[in-house]
Amino acid sequence: MKLPSATASVVLDTRREKADGSYPLKLRITYQRLRKYYSIGMDLTETTWKDVEDKAKTRRDLREVRERITDFEKRAERVIKAMETFSFNGFEGLYFRSEKEDARQAALRNDLAHAFTTHIKNLDAEGRRATAESYGNALSSLTSYRKRLKLSEITVDFLKGYEKHMILEGRSATTIGIYLRALRAIINQAIDQGVLTPKQYPFGKNRYQIPGGRNIKKALSLAEVEKLFHYPALPGSPEAKARDFWVFSYLCNGINLKDICRLKWKDIDEDRIVFIRAKTARSTKGKQKAIVAILIDPAREIIEKWGTREKDPESYVFPILSPGITPKRERELIQYMNKYLNKYMKRIATSLGIEKPVTTYYARHSFATIMKRSGAPIEFISESLGHNDLKTTDNYLDSFEDDTKREYAKALLNFR
Repeated sequence: MKLPSATASVVLDTRREKADGSYPLKLRITYQRLRKYYSIGMDLTETTWKDVEDKAKTRRDLREVRERITDFEKRAERVIKAMETFSFNGFEGLYFRSEKEDARQAALRNDLAHAFTTHIKNLDAEGRRATAESYGNALSSLTSYRKRLKLSEITVDFLKGYEKHMILEGRSATTIGIYLRALRAIINQAIDQGVLTPKQYPFGKNRYQIPGGRNIKKALSLAEVEKLFHYPALPGSPEAKARDFWVFSYLCNGINLKDICRLKWKDIDEDRIVFIRAKTARSTKGKQKAIVAILIDPAREIIEKWGTREKDPESYVFPILSPGITPKRERELIQYMNKYLNKYMKRIATSLGIEKPVTTYYARHSFATIMKRSGAPIEFISESLGHNDLKTTDNYLDSFEDDTKREYAKALLNFR
């Protein structure tokens, strides 16, 4: 015959009144007419306890007490259910070990370093190595300011103090903004997971606002682009390669270097390149929009000069990456290529008398600026750059046909 199971309930223990007129709430375990009581660290008056028992009363404070009581009872019930044979000693060992483990897990979830590290691992698993490194830098900066941070300690005062510290350290508003936007994302995750409450959110209007970096223009004039385009580099030289890749980016919608490296032959459709930015491929799932760049003759010539001879659809257009490499190795190769190109582009700019630190990123800004000056609508420029976060742009994205794009693409070589 199977013995009846033990039962668990939280009760008000009125055997001994406290100095303030309250009584302790206790977890009562009943088994075969035997009862034992365990403190749960809560005290209530008899009047409040009656209000708690009256489910018709829905004040917030009463609801919170009921939720805590339910948590204690459910945990006790889980322990009892897991026991093959019930005994009070066995229950106590399992229950209080479970309670300590719950407390440890709660502390871990509230640990800023743990939250960051978990998110960084997820980013690495998704192949988002650059973003993972950015979050790692943010974590290093925050923990160097204050060690062993809890998420619940991220308050408006903390953020103001951190910003002041960073400024005194000589860090730019751009860097501060990058780190704090990463922290804001972690805080949002903690609220979604119930680790923090919405009231603990420290960012936004009338709270703390993340500083914005000064927007430094990185565009060249059409005359400066013309100088770069016609720079007399020796065929096959590092300068020739750097110039050609920069020009290719400029002519193809300001495509960034990572997307150039990831281009495959299947992305080329006659006189068009159709691709999805690596930057948004994962972050905008369900809203991915392919970017269409018109492949005008100079861009096609650059592909012929530096592209791979093997034109299998799944092969990379340029021999920079290899199939099957890890996200970490991909990032290393792209970073090396970026440094290589920037090194020689700065040399070319200096020799041409262009007093700007010309980098690959200048090609993207120059594309947008020169398109704007040529009269192209801002909606067309946004579409060409792959900006999916402009709601006002979405109404126009489907309105530009390829013929229109070809006409605008011609403006990129108006100096000829």
